[in-house]
Amino acid sequence: MRFLLMHRLDERAPEAWNPSPEFIEKMGAFIREAIDDGVLITAEGVHPSAQGARVRKTRTGATTATDGPFTEAKEVIGGFALINAEDREAAVAFARRYAELFDEIEVEVRRVVEEHELPTPA
Repeated sequence: MRFLLMHRLDERAPEAWNPSPEFIEKMGAFIREAIDDGVLITAEGVHPSAQGARVRKTRTGATTATDGPFTEAKEVIGGFALINAEDREAAVAFARRYAELFDEIEVEVRRVVEEHELPTPA
């Protein structure tokens, strides 16, 4: 099964967006191990929301785009990882190990919908 892990960072904490060389080294070792173990498919960090946008389409068909930063949100997505895991418990265990690399972080774990799970078209 595949799981998407999204980690949230405090948008207002500059240190969260500027990792130390020690953290980069620690994260690199963790990523190499996860790739070697066949768990990690891909992982990326993202820039703060000031460099992003939010696109929204309403039921009426109107589409709007709002430039960041998103001041209403204290915590925003700081990155993601796509992993292979035997089940939810294994994905959560991986997320716990990942979270241990940080001083403070929230990691959301979501199972990816696989093609074979989709309804067959009529």
